[in-house]
Amino acid sequence: MESAIEKIKIWFRFVPREGWFPQDTEGLWATRLGVDTACVQNAPFLQDGVAEGDVVRFRTDSDGLHWAVERISSSRNCTIRVVPVPTGPLGRSAQAVHQRLAVFGLGGEVFSDDFPMVALTVPPGTDFAGIKALLTQGQEEGWWHFEVGCGTDEWWNA
Repeated sequence: MESAIEKIKIWFRFVPREGWFPQDTEGLWATRLGVDTACVQNAPFLQDGVAEGDVVRFRTDSDGLHWAVERISSSRNCTIRVVPVPTGPLGRSAQAVHQRLAVFGLGGEVFSDDFPMVALTVPPGTDFAGIKALLTQGQEEGWWHFEVGCGTDEWWNA
């Protein structure tokens, strides 16, 4: 019996940031919801303005690639990216980043062993103020650098 849930890769295009990765696309796994809509299933490492659980509209090109056109609904999740400072107390350990943030129960993925950036999905109702305080403390103490790839009003107002 074939599964009724179809997983597809949704591709996003963006302008590369100076001093960052040279890529101008990122593919995210998604669950197809309709002929041209899908729900994002992982945290983006490079694409801003989208988070796990968001629903996007896409167009399929002649090569069969599904390209994001717009976000049509928000999951209210946030995407936070954390990169440990290699010379800091956590070294290059993505696991140490996860351990520091474990108290908040956040899920995340690691970019690679060579570049241990952790992309975290922060759901609504989480202790945003506590997470922001810890992220700021960690940055001030040389543990990591962080950025908000996708924030909600709840995040920004915490």
